[in-house]
Amino acid sequence: MARQIRLGVLDQSPIVSGIRPSDAISETLYLAQLAEELGYHRYWLAEHHSISALGDPCPEILLARIGAATRRIRIGTGGVLLPYYSPLKVAEIFRMLEALFPGRVDLGIGRAPGGDMLTAQALTGGRYLDPDRFPDQLQELIGFLSGNLPPGHPFARVKAMPSGDTVPEVWLLGSSHYSGLLAAHAGTRFAFAHFISAHGGDEVARLYRQRFTPSAELAQPISAVCAFVVCAATRAEAERIALTVDLRRVHMARNVDAPFPTLAEAERYRFDEPERAYAAEQRARLVLGDPAQVRDQLLALREDFQADELLVLTITGDPLSRRQSYRLVAEAFD
Repeated sequence: MARQIRLGVLDQSPIVSGIRPSDAISETLYLAQLAEELGYHRYWLAEHHSISALGDPCPEILLARIGAATRRIRIGTGGVLLPYYSPLKVAEIFRMLEALFPGRVDLGIGRAPGGDMLTAQALTGGRYLDPDRFPDQLQELIGFLSGNLPPGHPFARVKAMPSGDTVPEVWLLGSSHYSGLLAAHAGTRFAFAHFISAHGGDEVARLYRQRFTPSAELAQPISAVCAFVVCAATRAEAERIALTVDLRRVHMARNVDAPFPTLAEAERYRFDEPERAYAAEQRARLVLGDPAQVRDQLLALREDFQADELLVLTITGDPLSRRQSYRLVAEAFD
């Protein structure tokens, strides 16, 4: 029976304590193949820089490998951090990916630094990232991809090659009103990061739909919501596994740059009261439970966000429980 609700995966290529970064990349490749087998509709890779717990600084390269190892699942980025790059170069990369895997490529775009500001300066040769340029970069990128830059644009005669009959789907990613309104104005698809911001996202998503302006690429608004999910056979087991997420979020709050903790490390750790309170507060960004509970929570999120699709981000303290979580979510929606 066909799945009625489209599910996707967002993979941040986590580096778990005791696992080599190269093995984390191999696990991403394995998980992409598993996601296709389980019937997920999309598989997105995230871009991060100089973070010990996250292993992929260049998702566009890894996408080519994943595309070659899969056949049907859509592949894309969640997302390319456009302020670092030339819109033309990004368009060329994704036109090449589209030529290799026609009708399967998504270009998700973000504007966050994806790391600390020192790393951001290193990536840009010391230049300041001007956030005011982002809307112009986005419009330029869309124009290069489609070959429809306005006649008066200074680069209107420049072509992003290789040209072809299909164009990557463009998604704007975000966790704020700014991103939702920009996606509406540009006429692109929009994905809200609930795993970053647990409050107010439904309002952003509704505003995106209300303010959407049709574009040459997209006639009607299309949106997704991405949630951090830990699913296990029982609620108790999911709660236990989620201790690793709690400790990782405490590490982030304390600026501890370390690999993602294992369950054994999380169970040994003694949270002090402020840490315990902080971790409990951050649970609002987590969908957790047995398959039926997770399904109900995700359906409620979809309803609140009026979302067309659901994206699932799962990181646990070991590859096996992570794979099992994705498997149980897929089966819960079949």
